[in-house]
Amino acid sequence: MNGEELTEQETALYDRQIRVWGADAQRRLSKSHILVYGMKGTIAEVFATTTLKLTKNVSFFMLIRAVSEEALSANFLIPPDESVCSGKTLAELCCDSLREFNPMVRVSVEKGDLASLGAEFFDKFDVVVISCCSLATKKLINAKCRKLSKRVSFYAVDCRDCCGEIFVDLQKYNYAKKKTDGAAECELQYPSFQEAISVPWRSLPRKVSKLYFAMRVIERFEEAEGRKPGEICIEDLPAVLKLKKELCEAQSVNESHIPDTLLERLVMGAKEFPPVCAIIGGTLGQEVIKAISSKGDPLKNFFFFDATDGKGMIEDISNPNLES
Repeated sequence: MNGEELTEQETALYDRQIRVWGADAQRRLSKSHILVYGMKGTIAEVFATTTLKLTKNVSFFMLIRAVSEEALSANFLIPPDESVCSGKTLAELCCDSLREFNPMVRVSVEKGDLASLGAEFFDKFDVVVISCCSLATKKLINAKCRKLSKRVSFYAVDCRDCCGEIFVDLQKYNYAKKKTDGAAECELQYPSFQEAISVPWRSLPRKVSKLYFAMRVIERFEEAEGRKPGEICIEDLPAVLKLKKELCEAQSVNESHIPDTLLERLVMGAKEFPPVCAIIGGTLGQEVIKAISSKGDPLKNFFFFDATDGKGMIEDISNPNLES
């Protein structure tokens, strides 16, 4: 394979997909290189969507650690057979399972501190997906992707119990939009993660998902307390509610924007809930496919899901003054 044409094996494997979005799109999908950080249940669902359909280059970036009970509860890439898991790290187990999903996928494991790497490290990737990262890490990795001369699609995803959030930054993105009389070329300008969370709350419509505000409170609390994502419990609720009050006052918005009951659920259920992982991860996987293939309307720029009402909401949270 010269890197441009599909092999006979690929053409046979992806025949149905080629009929849907064409050979050019499939070539882009097959050549894509994805970096993922935070191998948890939501990311496993992303792989279920993407590796069966598109990429042959996947890089895990994770710390070498043993399989935990929490990981077993949500990550279906970990075999249930304890004899298989014995002596292997989470990275090794996930890599083995991913190869079984699609033998044509090339899987590698990057080691080290992701946040300490320079922007040039990310230049070899088309898509960067980070999961369960701190507020500082989201800002930093997104900023490094934006420094590159090429466009790298950036996604940050977080799943906490029955709630989930996806953030998307495709920078300046062009794609083909289907119409009854053919297709039209469209362009979207995305804000960075820093810009998106810096939009004044009082300037946002009241109908904006309350999860947007609640997630910002949780992020700020974990950052202030020096906690890792998910290192929070019900004993922290009074301090979280106090921070909510302070943020609402600073932003000149009513505290009803962030219900106490919602924050309580996020604090009590910091771990992933498998059914929500499937919805959030499946949605994210489809967005990755859109971004690489340039087919279909992409999500801009937040997606929220709450299992209590079964609703998924897309929110475009951008500051017009920051967009070109």
